[in-house]
Amino acid sequence: MTGPTQRTTSSSPADERAAEELEAEQGLAERAEAGRGRPGWAQLPRRAAPKPASALFSLRAPIGSSARWKLAVLSFAIPLLAWVVLSVSGIVDSTFLPSPVAVFRAGVDMVSTGELFDDLWATTQRVLEGFGLAVLVSVPLGILMGGFTAGQAFFEPLIGLLRYLPASAFIPLLIIWLGIGEPSKIAMLFIGTVFFNTLMTADVVRAVPSALLDVSYTLGARRGEVLRKVVVPHSLPGMIDAIRINAAAAWNFVVVAELINSQAGLGYRIVRAQRFLQTDTIFAVLVVIGVAGLTIDVVLRLVRTRVGKWTA
Repeated sequence: MTGPTQRTTSSSPADERAAEELEAEQGLAERAEAGRGRPGWAQLPRRAAPKPASALFSLRAPIGSSARWKLAVLSFAIPLLAWVVLSVSGIVDSTFLPSPVAVFRAGVDMVSTGELFDDLWATTQRVLEGFGLAVLVSVPLGILMGGFTAGQAFFEPLIGLLRYLPASAFIPLLIIWLGIGEPSKIAMLFIGTVFFNTLMTADVVRAVPSALLDVSYTLGARRGEVLRKVVVPHSLPGMIDAIRINAAAAWNFVVVAELINSQAGLGYRIVRAQRFLQTDTIFAVLVVIGVAGLTIDVVLRLVRTRVGKWTA
């Protein structure tokens, strides 16, 4: 009787470990159950269903074309109304803030004399040459940096450093190197835009999904074919967006560039008007610059929509 009883009641080390694990699990369950009843863990209050919000105040909610046009008109009408109120009320002297009527008359005077079109063409030509050259250099370089890790490792440290150097600081050097003619102005626009457009293009190329590259190689495409038929088409809308952003920067830099011994240009016209306190002329030229820049932006938007319909 003693032998069989001892074999029945004795337990192996594996059985003891299983019993200890069971007791530990039961203890955790008891502590969790006790924690639910603590006073600091009150239940959330019951709330009524949220009311449907207007599409104008909903995150990323689409709005109708009519509402979009109304908002676009208001974005111009409100600042214009504030301008009229300040100029008519006399709160700000007309020497510092001319009325919209005076600005319009100054613009008409420049149109009648032909100065406006000459200055606009001179400035536009400088933007096309300087920024166009920057695009021709930055796009291939950005593709190289974004598509190849070796290209990024080699070029990005230097370009990342150069982009922090203000382009206006190069004016004395450009005058020494290139003189006071057109080459120094074009070089100023090139320096001010090429580094930023390169890095933005590289970021767009780097964002091409790796799955597209893997599938292309799996289907037998070679490196050049993947670059031409996958990477560039996928990145093209983003490249155009980068050009849109930096085109605005080019229009900012051209005014500074035209301070270098210019005889024509919108920046030259602003500096000349400043000498004689012709603030109405300055405002008229600023309006022309804004309209010209907006026109370029709209054209680039249409191009982006046309070549990148699949991204919508």
